[in-house]
Amino acid sequence: MPDASLEITVADVQHLAGLARIALEPGEIEHLAGELNQIVDSVRKVQEVATPDVPATSHPLPLVNVLRADEVGAVLTQQQVLSGAPDQQDGRFRVPAILGEEQ
Repeated sequence: MPDASLEITVADVQHLAGLARIALEPGEIEHLAGELNQIVDSVRKVQEVATPDVPATSHPLPLVNVLRADEVGAVLTQQQVLSGAPDQQDGRFRVPAILGEEQ
């Protein structure tokens, strides 16, 4: 468990901003230090109630495949599918070009 006296200081935020190459104003640095301390406090509270006999989970409910089973059914022929197409060529849908010739 992390040290209960851990606190994010203005110097810590300045150091992290420097590592991340982020320019922050002095007011922003102080504001971020406060917000980061609130996050650390929240994590600390969760750690206090977390028990070792409860396994870690990534989701509160078990995830299963929610898709329907693949079942072969009646299918349309190529002619039937293309019968409703506004334009076709060589057994395929023909659509307007969207990329230039240089692609």
